[in-house]
This record gives sequence, C-alpha cells and structure tokens, in this order.
Amino acid sequence: MDKVSEIEGRAYPFGAKNVDTDVIIPAGWLKTISREGLGQGAFETIRAQEGNVFDDERYAGSPILIAGDNFGCGSSREHAAWALLDLGIKAVIAPSYSDIFSGNAFKNGILTVVLPQEQIDRLLEVAEEEEITIDLENQTVTTPFQDRFTFEIDPFRKHCLMNGLDEIGLTLERGDAISNHEKSREEKLPWLTKGTEKAA
Repeated sequence: MDKVSEIEGRAYPFGAKNVDTDVIIPAGWLKTISREGLGQGAFETIRAQEGNVFDDERYAGSPILIAGDNFGCGSSREHAAWALLDLGIKAVIAPSYSDIFSGNAFKNGILTVVLPQEQIDRLLEVAEEEEITIDLENQTVTTPFQDRFTFEIDPFRKHCLMNGLDEIGLTLERGDAISNHEKSREEKLPWLTKGTEKAA
C-alpha cells in the first residue's frame, strides 16, 4: 500500500448525495477478482450522461473526489474502493460515508476526509478551476485562495495511511515480537510442536 502524506491536484467536483456502491462500480463489473481495469467501469451510469464530470478533460486523472453526504452507501463490495483507486482517486472529501465503504477505502489506502457541507460547497466551487491540497499530517484541506479546513481522523488510521501499512504490513511490523513469542512457546510448551516438523 502506498504511503499517504500530501495529496495535491485537481478534484472531481461531483457533489452528489447518497451515491451507493452500485453507482461507483455496477454489479456487471464484479465478476473479476482483479483490481486492475475497474476504473473503466467506475461511475458507468453517470459517465453515460453527456457532459459528466468524470469525462471532462479538465479533471482527467484527478486524485481527489468531492462528494455529497452518505457516500458509498449500499452493498459492502470492496470493488468500489478498487475502482476508485484504478481511476486514480487517492482521497474522497464528503460530509459523511457509509461505515463499510469508509473501512474498505482505508484498507485500500484511500483517505476519506469528513468536512461539513458548507466547506464541501466551497471546495466544489474552487475545484471548478483550481487545485486542492490535502495534508494528512496536519489534517488540513487548503486551496489557493487561503481556505484552510481542518478535519479529524482516527489516529490508528492516520498512522497506517502515512506509513503505507495494510493488515499484512501491520503484522510484519510485529515480526520480531511474533518470532520471540513462538520461540518462547516452543520452549515452555514443547509438546505443542512435537511431531509437527515431520508433518511439515
């Protein structure tokens, strides 16, 4: 998982509320077990509409998505997070999220920023023409117009995102402690491992 520190660039000024995971990635794309290529299906029904923000050249490759309240509601499909990543989105800014989507986004290295609606409205306005910067370390969202919005984030999630640690990475961080425990257990309770060497 890539480390997340500062995310800067254009942002998709989407703003829609109650966008469910079927809108983010339609069910027809769930047949794959690969994370690659899902960006092609991201927001497929929205992109079928003329003049949609996702096919606007001004926002091509934007690393930030600005959305409305209750983003990622609906089913628990992790493909939604995969599709956003494949589209190039590294952070979403919205007033609120589905808990399951927020968890899936975090586990895949996507930063979900929560800001009040009036600040979202301001960012939607700025995003029409200018870049936005998210500073995870200082927990701020800023614009070229001196807007500075602060956000809260769980300290554990912040640590993991800033250090690029997924669940495997967190386990590997404790590698020495795990090895020491296994060695100690074998010394104190040798009968637990007796005979397992032959089986292995």
